[in-house]
Amino acid sequence: MSGDALFPRERTVVAPGAVHVPGWLPVERQRELVEACRSWARGPVPIRHTMLPGGGVMSVQTVCVGWHWQPYRYTRTADDVNGERVAEFPQWLVELGRSALAEAYGERPDLSGEHAQEHSPYSPGTVPYSPDTALINFYDSAARMGMHQDKEERSGAPVVSLSIGDTCVFRFGNTETRGRPYTDVELVSGDLFVFGGPSRFAFHGVPKVCPGTADPATGMSGGRLNITLRETGLPG
Repeated sequence: MSGDALFPRERTVVAPGAVHVPGWLPVERQRELVEACRSWARGPVPIRHTMLPGGGVMSVQTVCVGWHWQPYRYTRTADDVNGERVAEFPQWLVELGRSALAEAYGERPDLSGEHAQEHSPYSPGTVPYSPDTALINFYDSAARMGMHQDKEERSGAPVVSLSIGDTCVFRFGNTETRGRPYTDVELVSGDLFVFGGPSRFAFHGVPKVCPGTADPATGMSGGRLNITLRETGLPG
């Protein structure tokens, strides 16, 4: 899954407002994020397999920063785990999210082609992107994520997604149904994917992880980390 030197992967607009930027995070920054995620995974609310309301258990393991996500709401305390308040959302993650958004959309965010500014809440002079929660998912070789929408947030701000470790197939769909049409995108360690505007509530999932593709230099000997930054739009 490497081979990027021979066949460079290019920035791609997958759908209006959905942008894939390959290799955005340098290895050194990936390693720093891995260490931060390991620290959060230890607590105060440890990483866990989330139990769904119907009794099923997610195959990915999740830890949260800023706000605690449980199906299907946000809270400050992890009442479904140990009752503790989750780790604070650091300012450096806010800045990372803003840099990611600028990389994906530019100074005037390109969310939907010629009508971009009609859909964009991030034009110059408006409130800057201010993510206040991170959901960190760890995928082992058997983990999957079914098609779903990120819709617990009260804000329509874009979702910033960062991939570290093993390569995966990321399935990005439409806003109406879990089925077709969708596009399968290969996300490699260091890749950035942002979705906002008309694609903010598109269904998406991970049908496959490719074991053995992680670069040990990132600090990941196996498995995939996915860090998603979001604005909850919640007070406080």
